[in-house]
Amino acid sequence: MDHIVYVVDDDHSVRQALVNLLKAEDYRVADFASADDFLAHPFSPTPGCLILDMNMPKTGGFDVTEALTRLGYVIPVIFLTGFGTIPLSVKAMKAGAYEFMTKPAVPGLLLQAVAGALKLAEQTLDESQEIQTLTALYDSLTPREKEVFQLAIGGLLNKQIATAMGVSEITAKVHKKRVMEKMQVRALTDLVRAADRLNIQKTLSR
Repeated sequence: MDHIVYVVDDDHSVRQALVNLLKAEDYRVADFASADDFLAHPFSPTPGCLILDMNMPKTGGFDVTEALTRLGYVIPVIFLTGFGTIPLSVKAMKAGAYEFMTKPAVPGLLLQAVAGALKLAEQTLDESQEIQTLTALYDSLTPREKEVFQLAIGGLLNKQIATAMGVSEITAKVHKKRVMEKMQVRALTDLVRAADRLNIQKTLSR
């Protein structure tokens, strides 16, 4: 199976050393000098992992992981930092990091982490693609429709949704129908499942 390793580090010498190491092992590599450039590029549909400098100007490592989550991308992240501390490593793991290493990373350990991260990416490829699709569908909803979405998954009936939103029951019904159509689901249970996959919390319940 084809793979790709993303490398994001604003230090050219460090980035080039990582690229050379990975290419020597026949990995396909895409490298970026800034987090913004990485987030703006078109992502490959193939399994991949990200080697990410934690301490970069403007957009840092944690900003990147938050952005990836918003975009619906499930990519194993290997954090690199020149200032490793226990609290920072704990924060990185809580942010979903696959691995946390201090610079300069030991080549053998880094390659081992990359191999493990890519194996995980293979296993979660279907999940990643599903979440990307659901995220795109959810982002197509208007703010009003997102409000209906959250009320609907809370178990409210059309009449209760109308009351909560201050609109007529007919209007609430129309909004709910549009939500179901845009999310490409037929049953409320499917909408609830989509919300669960996207970690969207209900706002009200009966």
